[in-house]
Amino acid sequence: MLLYVCNEGWRIDGMPGLLWSAGTFLAFFTCVVLHELGHSLTAMQFGVNVRRILLMPIGGMAEFDRIPRKPSQELLITIAGPAVNFVIAGLLWLVVGRSAGTGDSEAATSLVDLGQTLLKWNLLMGFFNLIPAFPMDGGRILRAFLAMWLPYLRATYWAATVGKVVTVPGALIEFYLGNYFLVAICIFIFIAGQNEYQAVRRREVDEAQWRDAMLRRAPPQPEPEPPVIDV
Repeated sequence: MLLYVCNEGWRIDGMPGLLWSAGTFLAFFTCVVLHELGHSLTAMQFGVNVRRILLMPIGGMAEFDRIPRKPSQELLITIAGPAVNFVIAGLLWLVVGRSAGTGDSEAATSLVDLGQTLLKWNLLMGFFNLIPAFPMDGGRILRAFLAMWLPYLRATYWAATVGKVVTVPGALIEFYLGNYFLVAICIFIFIAGQNEYQAVRRREVDEAQWRDAMLRRAPPQPEPEPPVIDV
């Protein structure tokens, strides 16, 4: 992706365009990392082990060894990511919000343009992640609220179902509009949400079997838990 962005910058404005395009790209993914660090550092406060932060063309993912069953803790972990983006956007607005600039990533030729581009992207990143499409942040927030009144598995089921209701029409609309990148994101979210629901369901079954075995004083060894992906 970096090579593609550099080539586009070179095509538009030669070496200056290449450097500004590369700088904008790297600055954007720095904000993605900070978003995931918001999730990760908050999770670590609750004793959750963070396996890694994975950067992909569609964004970033933090992999946890588990998600706390306390809805309040999951809520704080989830909100921390978008909150980082809104804080970054607020700081950038204080610095460059009133300055003259295009805010266009393809035409960024100054620090003002770069700052305004990042301000816009951080706002988009923050609000986009609040869409209730599980396992995105908005879907996890929905699950945390549902888990305050419903069993955890049932709350996950409804959060994943709402995510499907959001992503399927979204994918069809974006396909019609020709935004195939967003179509790929919708498909990824749909699959990731279903996979996590199935993982939670298997864990519930394993825990029920373990409790039953404990009553018989012959507990089986639980299977290792798959990583939890926070998009």
